[in-house]
Amino acid sequence: METTSRAVAQAPAAEGGARFPSARRTVDGYLLAPFPWYGLDEAFTGPRWLMQVGTSADGSVEHGSTGHGDEPSVRNEYASGSPDDPREKFAVVVTVAANPVRRSADGTGLLEATSVSSAAWLAGVGLLSFTWPGQMDHALRDDWLEQQTETAWVLADDLSGPAWSSLSLPVDGVLTPFHYRESEFGWVLAGSTAQGVHVGAYGRGMSAYGLGFAMIKDITAYAA
Repeated sequence: METTSRAVAQAPAAEGGARFPSARRTVDGYLLAPFPWYGLDEAFTGPRWLMQVGTSADGSVEHGSTGHGDEPSVRNEYASGSPDDPREKFAVVVTVAANPVRRSADGTGLLEATSVSSAAWLAGVGLLSFTWPGQMDHALRDDWLEQQTETAWVLADDLSGPAWSSLSLPVDGVLTPFHYRESEFGWVLAGSTAQGVHVGAYGRGMSAYGLGFAMIKDITAYAA
């Protein structure tokens, strides 16, 4: 896509809290970001937690995720056997710095621009990193994940396509348009804010329709 490279979204594991959610990074990386972080607004009263930040080739922080609700684990079945009653209920908010094409810090190359598609890609891959079909053998998961990651890439590059619908949600109290899609594994959305960042989100068991987003005043509160 024109505004996102696979170098920005290093790997599916990077934004989804990896395949080992307990191995989250500390708040240090978040504090290095030159842009504001976003999470669910104060209407959400459940647990909040940090996931990971993503960096560019020159080491600068470009994106990261904050979690809300139950901490998800890689899952291939529901406790009740019904997709309407998932074992874990969570929403992850992805913040992506709105950067133009620019030179790397060492001046040796160019860094890709970011866009709403960047946020959609990272959110889509994040959701995949916690899910795979229940009938699939573990040995086949890597092939499935690679295929689905490519699909997420294609979908993120076509936000005006039929896979996406429009959804307006509050961001810092202002109703803001988002691109939204659902799958059997959960939902994904992406949009932009007035604060110079793009916001993506993904979740399972929590309806996206009732969510609101807000700039995080103190990111260290997520590390408590």
